[in-house]
Amino acid sequence: MKNFVVKTLANAGALGVAIWLVKNITLTGDDTWHKVLTVILVAVVFGLVNWLVKPVVKLLSFPLFILTLGLITLVVNALMLLLTSWLAGKLNLDFHVEGFWAALIGGLIISVVSWALNMLLPDED
Repeated sequence: MKNFVVKTLANAGALGVAIWLVKNITLTGDDTWHKVLTVILVAVVFGLVNWLVKPVVKLLSFPLFILTLGLITLVVNALMLLLTSWLAGKLNLDFHVEGFWAALIGGLIISVVSWALNMLLPDED
């Protein structure tokens, strides 16, 4: 359970950095607490998307992973972020990613920041 909380907080921090740096990734809300709660809920959705959908996509696109020497991972991360944005809209969360290029840059930022935060945060169960 502690591992889930740590990964969710790391994803929330990474999403916050992406929202801050990328113009077309937006988070709207009335006050700071609403925005914080929204980012945490989006991080949970993002974690579930990465846990459920990403392995299937990676398996189906395995030949492209070999062909592009792994660079297709950036596209897969962008698609996972777009899927998270779509699901957030369906769940009435105030998070939106506008376009593929914003998702690509956001996915790269989220990957790097999430990796760095996971290295800093404790992850023992």
